[in-house]
Amino acid sequence: MFKNRQRLIPWYFALPGLLWLIVFFGIPLINQANVSLMTGDPEAGYELTWAFSNYTDAISEYWPQIRRSLGYAFVATVIALVIAFPLAYFIAYKAGRWKGFLLLMVVLPFFMSQVLRTVSWQLLLTDNGWIVARLRDIGLLADDGRILATSTAVIGGIAYNYLPFMVLPLYASLERLDRRLLEAATDLYASRATAFRKVTVPLATPGLFAGSLLVFIPATGDFINAALLGSTKQYMVGNVIQSNFLTILDFPTAAALSFLLIGIILVGVVLYSAILGTKTLTEAAG
Repeated sequence: MFKNRQRLIPWYFALPGLLWLIVFFGIPLINQANVSLMTGDPEAGYELTWAFSNYTDAISEYWPQIRRSLGYAFVATVIALVIAFPLAYFIAYKAGRWKGFLLLMVVLPFFMSQVLRTVSWQLLLTDNGWIVARLRDIGLLADDGRILATSTAVIGGIAYNYLPFMVLPLYASLERLDRRLLEAATDLYASRATAFRKVTVPLATPGLFAGSLLVFIPATGDFINAALLGSTKQYMVGNVIQSNFLTILDFPTAAALSFLLIGIILVGVVLYSAILGTKTLTEAAG
């Protein structure tokens, strides 16, 4: 009897979290699955008719926004990785007593709303602002060129807003790395560049995997950056879902798009984990 109670102890601790997931994730998910199969209109109401055509209609009508969301999220993830890896490496190995301060600087933007951060970039990139004026001066922008309402602004905003999600997992992986492995590599006449490529990068794979997912997944469904830094030409699938839910009141299409996005992301995660995430550290370093 006592052993049975001991076995149940972990479930007692997990129960609040499970209840939270059921109430605030599971039930709404099931509800939206039902909504995605409804037909009707805002005036007459909607009823469940098992209209699977909602999914094919959503794909045919909004495929450009779906493709744009995936493309923007991928490019923003690559940009975040290019910036985050050197930064995480510097904090882990070179920052010394400034390590805590630099980590604080990485997470400090999260103390402010994402909307406010994005509006700040909107003010910085305004057509008559200092940044645009200097880019025009050096010839990187035409005299009537602009940054706002372009794909560059939207992708840059996404990369900026989700950069900490890439830095922190990479830092955690690099911080745990056994530096004796690097010493062994150099003792075996490997150059610093070779040791970095053959030892550091493979052993940082878990952080790379986690950081890429933490950036790519929310970036795919993002709508704030496209709304504030772009125009209707840069709208992503998140903007379409928001508009269908709150403005057009086409709930079935919005729900269908949401589940399509979830499905695409899940397939991407499975493929990505098959390439990177399922390798052991020894296999990755080999």
